[in-house]
Amino acid sequence: MRIAGAVRTAVATAAALVLVTSCGASGAGDKKKDDAGSGHAEPTAAPTKDLKAIPGIGDRLRSRIPGASHQVVAVYGEGVNSADSTVVLWTKHGSTWDRTSKWAAHNGKKGWSTDHRENDNRSPVGVYTLSDAGGVLADPGAKLPYTQTSSIQAPHYWAKSHWHDFDYVIAIDYNRVKGTPPNNPTRPQGQTKGGSIWLHMDHGSGTSACVSLPKPAMRELLRTIDPAEHPVVVMGDKAHLKV
Repeated sequence: MRIAGAVRTAVATAAALVLVTSCGASGAGDKKKDDAGSGHAEPTAAPTKDLKAIPGIGDRLRSRIPGASHQVVAVYGEGVNSADSTVVLWTKHGSTWDRTSKWAAHNGKKGWSTDHRENDNRSPVGVYTLSDAGGVLADPGAKLPYTQTSSIQAPHYWAKSHWHDFDYVIAIDYNRVKGTPPNNPTRPQGQTKGGSIWLHMDHGSGTSACVSLPKPAMRELLRTIDPAEHPVVVMGDKAHLKV
């Protein structure tokens, strides 16, 4: 029993360290917001219902969306070096896509990267599955497996604006083990590739690599994203997305 307790303590400590050095380290010691600009332009001027393809997503990334995916969270970054983005939830009905919801959001405070590395403060461009969720707060009715845990709480030595970042989180399946809580520290591709990249609550400025949204948006996503629909996130700056 003592050995099992020691193992649990070690795992919790490792998870906390990963949290501090990845998603949660988004300028947490800063007293002011990142200078990231405030523009949130529409991702496209096209109609938002009965679309044959998701606007703003080019052939390269579109080909990576599984055919079974009927829910796509698209993150349209304003620029390769910008922390501002727009998140749109697209839902497929039959052979066409409808825009379900849209929110202003933030991404990595230094923008985007096609070769994300630990602590580069850039969000990774790509298509990733969404498999697990969790947070400090109780399950709001999530369809994804949800783990409520105080171990995910942002430490209070961070700026107060960041204390609720992890009240709700959805793990982005970048360099992580699917089917585990979002703060599982295991990184199959190694530590240098980064990890613990999530959709989480917004604090009004850029993150270290995650995508952050307002609380109502996170609650809606948690209640809407359904594993039966094979959900994915397609994320990047607009220039990389449209290639």
